[in-house]
Amino acid sequence: MKKIIAVEEGLSNVIKDSLAGAGYKVVKPGGNDKVDATVVTGMDMNVMGMQDISNKNPVIDARGKTAAQIIKDLEARL
Repeated sequence: MKKIIAVEEGLSNVIKDSLAGAGYKVVKPGGNDKVDATVVTGMDMNVMGMQDISNKNPVIDARGKTAAQIIKDLEARL
């Protein structure tokens, strides 16, 4: 089963396409999908209220990272 990754608006299509190419299902945050991890821009780590949520799923800060580095982080944390 594909892992579902919420990707914050503002991240490049290259990152989204790379995640999809690596076998992840990419969705927008805040949808109805139960996500396994969230990738954010790091501009405001609390933009979605994530600091207020007790969540076991990893939040990956994409700031300054390549798509390959983000995928490596996801693989290590999922």
